[in-house]
Amino acid sequence: MKFKIYRCNCRKTWSIQTRKSKFNAGSVLLNASWSAELMPERKHDPKGFVTTQGDTGIICNPDNELVEQFIKVKKLIYDKKNVNFNVKQGTCLYFAEDGTCYILKRLENRLTVSEKV
Repeated sequence: MKFKIYRCNCRKTWSIQTRKSKFNAGSVLLNASWSAELMPERKHDPKGFVTTQGDTGIICNPDNELVEQFIKVKKLIYDKKNVNFNVKQGTCLYFAEDGTCYILKRLENRLTVSEKV
């Protein structure tokens, strides 16, 4: 099932929506593949949102320890005027409480040479 994630500015929360349900969260960690979808043909309110297939990678209001397992690579930016995203797809996102969305990369657990010996 396809999930849409977008910012609800009136409530200052993130909305996660399917055809049959909708719920809100202060922050969301998406540890799954995602893509950006656009609806520029809407005359009065063109929209852009993130979609993912299935809910297995959606974590609502994750604790800081979980988020710290990732590196914030850069921000995912939605240009409302031109109805466009700066990145079209990826694997991990963090939707922060302040309304910012970050593209993430999982930290690799590499041992240094001294730790291997």
